[in-house]
Amino acid sequence: METSLPSQQGADGWRVICLCAAWCGVCREWTPVFEQLAATHPQVQFAWVDVEDEADAMGDVDIETFPSLLVAHGSRARFFGPVQPSSTQVARLLDSLISSPATERATAPEAGALLARLDTLVLSKK
Repeated sequence: METSLPSQQGADGWRVICLCAAWCGVCREWTPVFEQLAATHPQVQFAWVDVEDEADAMGDVDIETFPSLLVAHGSRARFFGPVQPSSTQVARLLDSLISSPATERATAPEAGALLARLDTLVLSKK
């Protein structure tokens, strides 16, 4: 599975990074839904990261539930955690984050460091 999906990054810098694994059946079923979300949100950059292929970037972060998303605005993590593999729910989450970019939302402490490692080791190469 490819590390990232082709998409365009909007001027506001919103990104949705899916953390999955090639061996995971749920992830394989989720792939076309994720691709459709990317197509319906052209202002957002979507990326697919296989957690096993990118173990160095993942560091000590252990993804226990697939799919998990890391949503960022610029260099700031805005959401990090597992999601239901539902385009409706993820679109609602994304639309809510985008419509209230100044609203503080709790994210796991490791989300910012993970985002920085992914940017440096994985996403900048695509």
